[in-house]
Amino acid sequence: MSRDPVTARIADGVSAILAADWDACAGDANPFVGHAFLSILEQSGSVGPGTGWQPLPVIVDGADGRPGAVAPAYAKSHSQGEYVFDHAWADAWERGGGNYYPKLQIAAPFTPAPGPRLLLRDDSHAPVLIGALEAVTDQNGLSSAHATFVAPEQVPLFEAAGWLIRTGTQFHWHNDGYARFDDFLAALSSRKRKAIRHERAKAVEGLTIRHLTGSELTEAQWDAFWVFYQDTGSRKWGHPYLTREFFSLLGGAMADRTLLILAERDGRPIAGALNLIGADTLYGRYWGCTEEVPFLHFELCYYQAIDAAIARALSTVEAGAQGEHKLARGYVPVPTFSAHYIPDRNFRRAIADFLAREALGVESDQDYLTALTPFKRGQ
Repeated sequence: MSRDPVTARIADGVSAILAADWDACAGDANPFVGHAFLSILEQSGSVGPGTGWQPLPVIVDGADGRPGAVAPAYAKSHSQGEYVFDHAWADAWERGGGNYYPKLQIAAPFTPAPGPRLLLRDDSHAPVLIGALEAVTDQNGLSSAHATFVAPEQVPLFEAAGWLIRTGTQFHWHNDGYARFDDFLAALSSRKRKAIRHERAKAVEGLTIRHLTGSELTEAQWDAFWVFYQDTGSRKWGHPYLTREFFSLLGGAMADRTLLILAERDGRPIAGALNLIGADTLYGRYWGCTEEVPFLHFELCYYQAIDAAIARALSTVEAGAQGEHKLARGYVPVPTFSAHYIPDRNFRRAIADFLAREALGVESDQDYLTALTPFKRGQ
């Protein structure tokens, strides 16, 4: 497809862009694409030199000289921390004699939360920004560009530009106007209600659960949570993605959008779950513990998150990637989307064929999982 020439610029990082200019494009609904969160990742050393995530935010200026559209883009030298797995693609490309890395990643790093990937002050800038991302890929000889966890409303923008669309599945909880947790339970089958009540009672025996946000967050609590995060990160990923400084900076710059749920035994934190608060969604991000307690993971990450969402009149809880065990806890399957630009025609053809076959399996799985939801039939 021929395009008019695109003029764009690449900044050294999101921190190099004025917060007001970036956020005029990003808005404030999704915390993970805001200037504060992305800058904290850079300032804490969680992305940048030595991490395999080199910030390359792409900016298209408006007629007034201010950014009219921006994209949180990164040069990636590996595929870790993305949650949309393309390792087989990398292997196939490199067996064919190519270099899959570096690639261009348009994402909120380490964050499998759907959201806008084209941050637009003016919607008319969308095709230009996509063209700029393609130009960065082509002009630098990159194998590909990948926009992961794209908000559903932006998928047609990538489709119109010819990007390949990949689907996946997450489990989200939806607030049907509940005033309290028991109202949610009333929507479930009797057996599931009893199971959840049992889990909640067992999880909190002898424990105190605290919800902390804003000025309630202290360095001592971040020290405790850092221990939890390191334990979980070392088991899941081999090493933690985030640095200790990240959490201090988060508590300073985004305290009012941060919810830390702690479980304490005799005043000592033994487990915690970290959430960020969006305009209409509570995003569960990290969890960890130093004491194994039956059902405590479910309590802190799922049930306490529901409590918090109901209290704040939020419409959704997104509790992270994967996890069919969330289904029995009232979280339902929803599709997720990523978009992929593959310049090489033969490689693109092979990927397109794979995605078409994969999509059929994903759709079938979602139909099956939807039939297993714990809600009363007819709801």
